[in-house]
Amino acid sequence: MRKIKLSILFICSCLVTQIDTAARIKDITSMAGVRDNQLVGYGLVVGLDGTGDKTAQAPFTQQTFKNMLLQFGIKIPNAISFETKNVATVAISAKLIPFAKIGQRIDVTVASIGNATSLRGGELLMTPLRGADNQVYAMAQGSVVVSGFGAQGADGSKVTVNSTSSGRIPNGATVERTIDVPFAHNGIVTFELDEPDFSTAEKMAKVINANFNHSIAKAMDATSVTVNLNSFVPVAYQKINSTPQFKDSIDDDRNNINDGPDRLSAFIPYISKIENLLLDPEHIGARIIVNSRTGTIVMDENVMIDSVAVSHGNLSVVVSEKPFVSQPNALASGTTVAGTASDIKINQSQNRAFLLSTGTSLKDLVDEINRVGTAPGDLISILEAIKAAGALHADLQVI
Repeated sequence: MRKIKLSILFICSCLVTQIDTAARIKDITSMAGVRDNQLVGYGLVVGLDGTGDKTAQAPFTQQTFKNMLLQFGIKIPNAISFETKNVATVAISAKLIPFAKIGQRIDVTVASIGNATSLRGGELLMTPLRGADNQVYAMAQGSVVVSGFGAQGADGSKVTVNSTSSGRIPNGATVERTIDVPFAHNGIVTFELDEPDFSTAEKMAKVINANFNHSIAKAMDATSVTVNLNSFVPVAYQKINSTPQFKDSIDDDRNNINDGPDRLSAFIPYISKIENLLLDPEHIGARIIVNSRTGTIVMDENVMIDSVAVSHGNLSVVVSEKPFVSQPNALASGTTVAGTASDIKINQSQNRAFLLSTGTSLKDLVDEINRVGTAPGDLISILEAIKAAGALHADLQVI
């Protein structure tokens, strides 16, 4: 009985491990044609506590403010110049999500384009947001939320935490125009892998075909997998009691299929099923990501190194300046002279060389580097040198 229990537990643990390593298709792919659209606008933030634009350095702020007042019937002569310390010109950006409908609200980001020191407490006036085609798709307005904080003293000293010249307006824009998102073309839906890989694309097509018991999925390349849903949603169908009743025959003319709203809605149950299928993606090519600014290094577990010897030493030059005063004797004629003496020292640490054998794994590489005591900056140089020697079998990317 004990042996049977142990076997059952072992099988269950293996199943849990397999499920944990698998990912849903929706988590590693995106549908072709379904994407965000960028919006941008230019407007005014008012109600600032003297932290707005200084018109001497930002004359466009005064011009924009005059144009805004002119729309309300207030005309200020061009010869009159004034300070708008409580007003700031800003750029507004937002993302129009797929399938957004008129009246829905989206978040916007507001950033100063003048010399305003802070947007805290400001109110964005109504601003149209335009797309790449220069059409207005949303209207933005609301109170700006600034996460940063700044304080300045009378002597010019100041303390700033995060940025105070930009902020966000949650649900600050209302959608005024919709964008058609044709997620199906002639009854065919295309899924695009986030990480292109031929093996994963082929495996994904096999998983879809196995679950639907039809050859409806096909890997087109390392990124795209097409799914033909015409077998499940025929071209000619009618609705009875709001339930689609499909005919047995399918229109043979697939080149001029009109995917209207009713037919597109019939695809949704099948797309939902496909998105939630579990797939164990293949491992992508070995990569090493190096952030040269922060010294962060991320290495894939598949990184392998051929036999190579590495020796890395540190050379440091220290220059110190010591002040001195040369003063003549009491009865001598001369003047006292002040100067500095330079002391230059060169230090070179004698780091030991280490040998990496063929087939060295990521763990072996990290252990050897830690044993020698190499800093992250030196590790970047070592990896670049091993890659140049042709012994590093991984894609080395410096960001």
